[in-house]
Amino acid sequence: MEALIVIFALFAIVICVGASVRILREYERAVVFTLGRFQKVKGPGLVLLIPFIQEMVRVDLRIQVIEIPSQDVISHDNVSMKVDAVLYFNVVNPERAIIQVQNYLPATNMLAQTTLRAVLGQHELDEMLSERKKLSADVQSILDAQTETWGIKVSNVEIRTVELTENMVRAIAKQAEAERDRRAKVIHAEAEFQASQTLVNAAKILGSIPAAMQLRYLQTLTEIGAEQNSTIVFPMPIDIMKPFLDIIEKADRSMPRPNGAGKAAPPLEGPVEH
Repeated sequence: MEALIVIFALFAIVICVGASVRILREYERAVVFTLGRFQKVKGPGLVLLIPFIQEMVRVDLRIQVIEIPSQDVISHDNVSMKVDAVLYFNVVNPERAIIQVQNYLPATNMLAQTTLRAVLGQHELDEMLSERKKLSADVQSILDAQTETWGIKVSNVEIRTVELTENMVRAIAKQAEAERDRRAKVIHAEAEFQASQTLVNAAKILGSIPAAMQLRYLQTLTEIGAEQNSTIVFPMPIDIMKPFLDIIEKADRSMPRPNGAGKAAPPLEGPVEH
């Protein structure tokens, strides 16, 4: 009988020690309650509790990652899409995280989903595709402001995928192709304009200096000779040909014309009735 009592006493002591001794890691904290009332936050290391009077809730302070599931979003310009994101947060106040909210993990997840839909619905498709970092920062700031009362710090939100319908993908491809064609035509027009301006400037320089035209002519002959051509074209300035054209024109005027050609008809004569 005494042996049973000793065994029972040892068993009770082991149970009490197991219920009163807790060891917390460096990244863990213990929210201690005494008879249901909050006492304080303990840890890390060895934590002693009064059996059957005190209890604790273990809280992890490390950064946690939540995958926000794909959300159906309608943009400001009425484009339907699916958007998913990744949320990074950690607990900075264990007391609030346990007392202010029933379960902070699903609460933060649901709040992130609704905030993501609300923020993206205020922007157009082009902004979602080109300003993804800015939109992620907006979602992060809104979440951080709302979860502050829960003792949670939202460190980052990354919009991961923006999935469009096939019709919208084709429409965007056509828009991008049209934009590339427009840029190509503008660049070609600007190149033509710059080339014409350069030619005008070159013509002004060559016209102001007669020797420059002769040098250009000799350079052209050198380029033609380098290509082993048998035909050489000699340009003839129009000023040299003008005296000959004047002589031909005078000779044409002095040549006799056919009978009556070029003469004015004589006036008609006859009685005039009054």
